[in-house]
Amino acid sequence: MPKKVAVLVAGSWGTAIASVLAENGLDVLLWSRNEQQVTEMNKEHRNRRFLGDVALSPAIRATSSMKEALEEAYAVVVVAPSAAMREVASQMRPYLSKETLLIHATKGFEAQTLKRMSTVLADELPDYDASRIVVLSGPSHAEEVIQQSPTTVVVASESVEAAEAAQDLLINSSFRVYTNPDVIGVEVGGALKNIIALGAGLTDGLGYGDNAKAALLTRGLAEISRLGTAMGGNPLTFSGLAGVGDLVVTCTSKHSRNWRAGYLLAQGHPLDEVLKQMGMVVEGVKTTQAAYKLSRQYDATMPIADELYAVLFNGKTPEAAVEDLMGRGRTHEIEEVAKPVQTKWFS
Repeated sequence: MPKKVAVLVAGSWGTAIASVLAENGLDVLLWSRNEQQVTEMNKEHRNRRFLGDVALSPAIRATSSMKEALEEAYAVVVVAPSAAMREVASQMRPYLSKETLLIHATKGFEAQTLKRMSTVLADELPDYDASRIVVLSGPSHAEEVIQQSPTTVVVASESVEAAEAAQDLLINSSFRVYTNPDVIGVEVGGALKNIIALGAGLTDGLGYGDNAKAALLTRGLAEISRLGTAMGGNPLTFSGLAGVGDLVVTCTSKHSRNWRAGYLLAQGHPLDEVLKQMGMVVEGVKTTQAAYKLSRQYDATMPIADELYAVLFNGKTPEAAVEDLMGRGRTHEIEEVAKPVQTKWFS
């Protein structure tokens, strides 16, 4: 009997991960609260709202029952939007075994508490060993993963055993998986790159060209590293898959929701209209709010995030934001990001 793996929920990324698991010969149960979506996936093997007419593996079964999804599952992969993570975790509580491998693949912070997603899961699942929670991140557009395009990601956990179990579960010839012990860095990098992707969409929408985008990505990575290390992340993580890798793919691809949202904003569309037109969660918007608060909590300078916050929520024009960024006082490049490396990462 193949191992049973549950995937929660059936958005584009959740469905793509389910496809990877099905390709690996696992018994995959994809959970959705939407009965119409469940019926479509079981009868037509399609998830048209999120992935168009792409055919799904018949090995993927769908259910709206959390009990059915989690009972006797070897592993569960949670891919809920950050705003829904706490609710989904609460629904999991009665059915999640302490022995089940728990992986999450959500890139964001909880808006109200500013908590990372692994912390939200730990809050709502007090009987589960939080040190065994695994984070999946890295440059991985669902639209390409579902087509088995070569993709490389990272799984992070405080438990080497749990990380390697997740690696074994997911890895195959088109989906390469590395491990990393730095849960904080992987989560922070995956969340904050969405802010810079919004900015990349804005600069492209304004027609500023490649020089501007290269500068945005480079200085954006400096901001991600600055806040991430202040929060306890390993500086090296931000030069890896969950840092620069995810940053590049999200800021340069037509598949990026955050890039598309930024591009539409640059065309003069108001934020509410952009979010409605997207039809899917744009994590970078809420993450910008979280980063604005976290940067002050951790005393981390983040001028790009601050300007995007002003554009999104204070009515500042993108042109004025760019002018203010370019007009900042002179400074050195390296000293802004250079901090003593915590020796625990090399012990």
